[in-house]
Amino acid sequence: MLTYTEIRYNAREYLKGKWNNPCALIILVLYLINGGLSLIPYLGSVVSFLILGPFSLGLAIVFLKLVRGEEVNVELMFAGFKDFTRSLTAGLLIFIYVFLWTLLLIIPGIIASYAYAMTFFIMADNPNISANEAIKASKEMMKGHKTDLFFLDLSFLGWILLGILSCGIGFLWLGSYIYTARAIFYHEIRVEEASQVIIEAPYEEQTVPPPDIEE
Repeated sequence: MLTYTEIRYNAREYLKGKWNNPCALIILVLYLINGGLSLIPYLGSVVSFLILGPFSLGLAIVFLKLVRGEEVNVELMFAGFKDFTRSLTAGLLIFIYVFLWTLLLIIPGIIASYAYAMTFFIMADNPNISANEAIKASKEMMKGHKTDLFFLDLSFLGWILLGILSCGIGFLWLGSYIYTARAIFYHEIRVEEASQVIIEAPYEEQTVPPPDIEE
């Protein structure tokens, strides 16, 4: 398992030449869509909720392709809409499960969110499994790794503060940075846990190993 420093370094390497186009552009389009929907009372919130799953799957597809050395473009962020029912179901189920855990206490809700964090990456790699199977696979995969992902996310705290100080503009690049790091994290634990969790592995032959860490 790579360290947090290695994951972040590798993320920056994969993003070289792609920070602005297409990665920041993808995050910008996502922000514009969400921002536009927020201006529509009631209906906008409903639509935002319904498209959360498809966009989450689309982003998983984009950043998995990025770390595997494949071509990525803005159009790929809409790939989840080609699998609308399954991605919508996954988004709804994750929301319900996390909400129910949060009713107990905030901490169980946070733990649950990390347990299901790999769901859309698993769906991107396994187009033939159901949403609930992907959620169960994520829960199994994340056993012993929830804390690892939490601390990886926590390591971006300084960057998040800079993003806030930049009036949110910095999040266009930070979003890509975090998504790429999460895709690398998924790849790492996918290889480690594949025999127990992943049902299919269609990209295995195409997987590009992370770049070497500079001395």
